[in-house]
Amino acid sequence: MNAQRKYYDLLERHYTNRSGWLRATVLGANDGILSTTSLVIGVAAAASGRTAIILSALSGLLAGALSMAAGEYVSVSSQSDIEQSDLAREKRELEEMPDAELQELTEIYVKRGLKRDLAERVALQLMEHNGLEAHARDELGINDITQAKPMQASMASFGAFVMGGILPFLVSVFAPIRYMVLYQYVFAIVFLILLGIIAAKAGGSSVWKSVARICFWGTVAMGVTALAGYIFGTHVG
Repeated sequence: MNAQRKYYDLLERHYTNRSGWLRATVLGANDGILSTTSLVIGVAAAASGRTAIILSALSGLLAGALSMAAGEYVSVSSQSDIEQSDLAREKRELEEMPDAELQELTEIYVKRGLKRDLAERVALQLMEHNGLEAHARDELGINDITQAKPMQASMASFGAFVMGGILPFLVSVFAPIRYMVLYQYVFAIVFLILLGIIAAKAGGSSVWKSVARICFWGTVAMGVTALAGYIFGTHVG
């Protein structure tokens, strides 16, 4: 019986409920690795000393983490404001014209494949149970999984950026100056591969697709900043 239950639990495992924090965490860690590494590579390619490299890594880490957290909070808060506005309007409509709202909910279920008489009974029962919840879920697409959570997204982004950015910072402290660009690139690719694998496992998606995508765009970003740093270091100074 326990084995059968575990089997059904495995079949019913879904990843959508992780989408909010997973998106913010992966984005934050990826940005922490890439932006900090790219900054260090650009400075190192300009033939700077270790002090300048370490300071650039540290400043990029702190500024990026705070910016990421603030930006995530503002954007998700805007989404939350829209959701609350829609819910308030829906609540008012339920109080002022319940019959019209019942018909609206019925039509939603008819379009989803229910026969009209069954759709009417379902809509009526749901309205009697919790009309606002039914309309929020089936008309507006708002539920506990998709509902915006600004603070959660903000803190996830901040923590993830710091975890991602601390890695290239440590490389800038310990890697040989002469091979700083190479060390930064190689370690960044390793970090990105690990991040891609973790993100794919947590989200139930293809590992190879996730790793290939994150490494390709990471290489492009670091290559561009290295080129800019090289040109700057060659023609200025």
